[in-house]
Amino acid sequence: MHSMNFIKNNIAKLFRNANAPENISAFSEATIKKLNAMAAEVRLATLGAIYSVNSGHVGTSLSIVDIITALLFHRMNWREFLSNVQGKSKDEEWRYWQNPELSRDRFVLSKGHGVPSWYAACAVAGYIKRDELKELRVMNSRLQGHPERQRFPFIDGTTGSLGQGQSVALGYALAKKAQGRGEKVYCIIGDGESNEGQVWESAMSAPKFDLDNLIYIVDFNKKQSEGKNEDIMNVEWLHHKWKVFKWHIQRINGHDMRALLQALEETDKVKGKPHIIIADTQKGYLGQGTVFGTGGHSDAVNKENYDKAVEFLTELKNSYGA
Repeated sequence: MHSMNFIKNNIAKLFRNANAPENISAFSEATIKKLNAMAAEVRLATLGAIYSVNSGHVGTSLSIVDIITALLFHRMNWREFLSNVQGKSKDEEWRYWQNPELSRDRFVLSKGHGVPSWYAACAVAGYIKRDELKELRVMNSRLQGHPERQRFPFIDGTTGSLGQGQSVALGYALAKKAQGRGEKVYCIIGDGESNEGQVWESAMSAPKFDLDNLIYIVDFNKKQSEGKNEDIMNVEWLHHKWKVFKWHIQRINGHDMRALLQALEETDKVKGKPHIIIADTQKGYLGQGTVFGTGGHSDAVNKENYDKAVEFLTELKNSYGA
């Protein structure tokens, strides 16, 4: 694999400021290996979808795969409802899944351009057929380049304009709190997205209403569409700003599955505050310190890079015993 056109970064240096939660040994090695194998499979499906249509934001899609895997395959209560949509028409599927009375957790991808990896995870999990991934960004398909709730049932917010997804998630959390319901609301946001003022409007609102059922996860990959955060609008102070807004804050390695699971579990223990998990990640992350291409926002997925990534990810998945 030495000839691969990837860059390998020093993970220890990248996460030198990360403060992992305590007691991170609570989850079995079998669980961690299974989820890491699933993450490799989701990355394979993500790259396959983008490669098949030669379109999509590969870097920002790959950086959130571990977060998505932890949510969809472990944390959220969706699996118990999956059998109820299998075999239904797409219209019936949508009506069932988006029924406001359905007692399920909600998920909003505020950084909507990363949605290829969410579609891929839904395919790997069995929510959609894998062949449908070939319809990514195809006119009139359910799998648009940014999530559309009216088309795709397995997401709870139409996003694309950065900053708006947090408000959607906050609305869900407020409604569930008012109704006395125990479901959680999860929202993935970008670090570049945190330049938007609407982010901080929701940051002010959530503590006012004690929304401890609301969990934001920041994909802190240090880059945005036009370059590095530090060169455009530095947001390294995120940890401190969320603290000022009176959120429960955790900062972790966003590619460490054990740390992700523990951070999500920790949100159950802290009451009366909304939660923010700042997940230090890498753009284009594949695994074991390796990233795709240059680790850019929208690297080309050509045949050479794609084939090398498939080889790497297949070996990685097999190393977990999958």
